[in-house]
Amino acid sequence: MATLAFLLNLAGATMLLLFAVRMVQTGIERSMGPSFRRIITSRKDSRLQMALAGVMLAVVLQSATAASLLASGFMASGLITFTGGLATVLGADLGSALVIQLLSLRPDWLIPVLLTIGGYLFLKVEARTPRQIGRILLGVAFILLALKLLSASVDPIRESTVMPAIAGYLERDFVTAFLAGAAITFIMHSSVAAILMFITFVAIGVLPVQAGVSVILGANLGSAALFIWLSRGIGPVGRRLPFANLLLRGSGSVLGLFVVNFTPLVSSLSMFGDAQVLVVIHVLFNGVILGLGLPVLRALERPLTAIFSDENAMAPEEVLKPSSALDPSLLGHPAQAIASLTREVLRMSEMVNAMASPVMDLYRSGDKAAIKAVRAADTEVNATLDCIRRYVADIDRTDISKSHSRRIRELVEYAISLEIAGDVVSKNLMVLATAKQRKGVKFSPAGRDELVTLHERVMANMSLAFNVLVSEDLESARLLLKEKSEFAGKERKSRKKHLKRMRDGSERSFETSDIHLETLRALKDLNGRISGIAYPILYRNGQLLETRLVESVEEDESEDNEDG
Repeated sequence: MATLAFLLNLAGATMLLLFAVRMVQTGIERSMGPSFRRIITSRKDSRLQMALAGVMLAVVLQSATAASLLASGFMASGLITFTGGLATVLGADLGSALVIQLLSLRPDWLIPVLLTIGGYLFLKVEARTPRQIGRILLGVAFILLALKLLSASVDPIRESTVMPAIAGYLERDFVTAFLAGAAITFIMHSSVAAILMFITFVAIGVLPVQAGVSVILGANLGSAALFIWLSRGIGPVGRRLPFANLLLRGSGSVLGLFVVNFTPLVSSLSMFGDAQVLVVIHVLFNGVILGLGLPVLRALERPLTAIFSDENAMAPEEVLKPSSALDPSLLGHPAQAIASLTREVLRMSEMVNAMASPVMDLYRSGDKAAIKAVRAADTEVNATLDCIRRYVADIDRTDISKSHSRRIRELVEYAISLEIAGDVVSKNLMVLATAKQRKGVKFSPAGRDELVTLHERVMANMSLAFNVLVSEDLESARLLLKEKSEFAGKERKSRKKHLKRMRDGSERSFETSDIHLETLRALKDLNGRISGIAYPILYRNGQLLETRLVESVEEDESEDNEDG
């Protein structure tokens, strides 16, 4: 019975730890959104700066694996080079080690403080950013609480005959300890959570420090293997990074295993305390791998390029033209036809997303070929809408239900909104990008930052809108509409800031005034079009007013009473 209680408590504490790490990561992702792309790609020509970007991303995301997957995806899309991507991955590993150093301190007094502040922000504040900050603080508090629970769950069996036997065996057989660390990290799918657990075991005396060091090095191998597993769906170009990372960290961890077990390194660090020895060695290991790895990145590129060839990659224009999901054989079955129609509208959404994604890059570069490709994609979007209309017209309406008819109408209306969104990108934003390049003008640094931030917000809302399209989730629809309202406010603030810069005599603001203001208007229009999927869902669930006229009248009467 004691064994069952121990396993149950250990499993519960471990699950809380994994959940807490994920909660912190989710909060940061939702608060920053697509800004991660700018962080990684803005310094893609410098390996050292890319490594620093990786450190920052891992600290922010609380996960080297998440930062590495982002880098791998950007490399697959051609946004960063192999050397820049691998430098980011190695930097992320060091950043993750620094996160573990911070979390391993775990002062007990901090838990109630974080729970109080985080709980208030998450539960009582409606604004997006403070709410996500609350989520992050709650996540950190849960991490610290999970570590306490881990200690408490293991404490009852510290004096049993089983644990000392296992600990002694791992101390004598460092290879088994190394492989156990790799396996546990892979199974937990989180190197941060796994290593924090190992450190806790050493801190309470369940695991000897020498065995703990071997387990920690194994965790580095397990983390590299996990990166390969999680990136298996990425194309061959993106797969080069995880295997290069495994080559460096895998060979480094094996070499480090023999160094720590056949040299006095561990004993020389004893002044730090047993638990901190593990943290110090983990940070040192990843720092050494980064320092030794940066000079040899180019040497790894050629063999990995040969292994993961890109010969079957699609041309850029073909990426924007995935095959149609409309199946004529389903026209006699309305429910299945609607599913086919939903997939086609989602395909159309992805095409608009691909058109909108490089907008700010094209403002900077003025790449004529890329602008031409975006305009060509708009033609495909228009053709897709025509096909959707014809398909809807051919659906058998003999015994169709009202709910099916309503869903078809909503999908067609959203497809029309997507077609207009494509026009906004092609006929407004691309025209402005061309005009900016032709005139040879540049935005002021503040003006460009405002536009980039708003564009990133549009892209985040676009992803949310497409999720709402598929899931029809009420809460997501409410969030999307709230985001639309917040975006309008940010657009107004940017317009006011731009006009203020003009009044202050900023020459760049004068030169780019028309382009800046028209871009703001276009981004707001684009955001409004893609947010349209939320309205029918909210209306069906009674979450949307028919009109705001009554509310406006009441507000006017209230103001009149106050004036009187």
